[in-house]
Amino acid sequence: MAKTKILLLSVTAFLSAAMLSFALAANDWRSKGEETTNQDIVVLLHGLGRSNTAMWLLAARIGNAGYQVEQVGYSSLNKAPEEIIGNISQQIDACCAEQDRTVHFVGHSLGGLLIRAYLQENKLEYLGRVVLVGTPNQGTEIVDNMRDNCLMQLLGPTANALGTDDTSLPKQLEPPYYPVGVIAGYYDSDSNDDLLPGRDDGLVPVESTKLEGMTDFIEIESGHSMMRYSKDVAKQVIAFLNNGKFHRE
Repeated sequence: MAKTKILLLSVTAFLSAAMLSFALAANDWRSKGEETTNQDIVVLLHGLGRSNTAMWLLAARIGNAGYQVEQVGYSSLNKAPEEIIGNISQQIDACCAEQDRTVHFVGHSLGGLLIRAYLQENKLEYLGRVVLVGTPNQGTEIVDNMRDNCLMQLLGPTANALGTDDTSLPKQLEPPYYPVGVIAGYYDSDSNDDLLPGRDDGLVPVESTKLEGMTDFIEIESGHSMMRYSKDVAKQVIAFLNNGKFHRE
């Protein structure tokens, strides 16, 4: 019972659309020796049950590294994956499809899957690099094990399409043809091992973030929702955008 309560709290935190207020300067990260001034575009997508405000700090950090950030927002609750993909596709086409500058993509959680879905159907002439942050590229057992829970029912079809079965959204996506860096979060806790086996960020197992054909992979100690605010995550996102690989000491 205690483990189930902890898991429910994790899911509830994931669903909460309230933005945390951090006393962090938006310009506290600029990678020395890795700045860019060419105004490449970075398309930034948030995750399930969120809005663009959830990505404000990561957007600011990427912008302060010299990129033009274009945030793509969408409503995910009670929406089918196809509807969301259609929505974000229109926005990306409007802002970036005809650009003559390099266009990169960064997505947190579901946002990463939406990026993959978009790029599967759209080949951009000036496509750059892609970073997936806490994205369940193989689905997540949290959905498999809580599919009948009332919270999952409230979330609607897209949330329920994030499981590990062959019909899930992640399993419908093809391997990438573009350079992609994958960032997985983790924290040391065995409180939900019976429902989410192995190392995980509270909602997505580390192993589930891995992707066939990925260019680079790194793990960062962070819970799933907090990855959006992590300075270490921002550092690695910018490193991959700049250099096509993550920074290692």
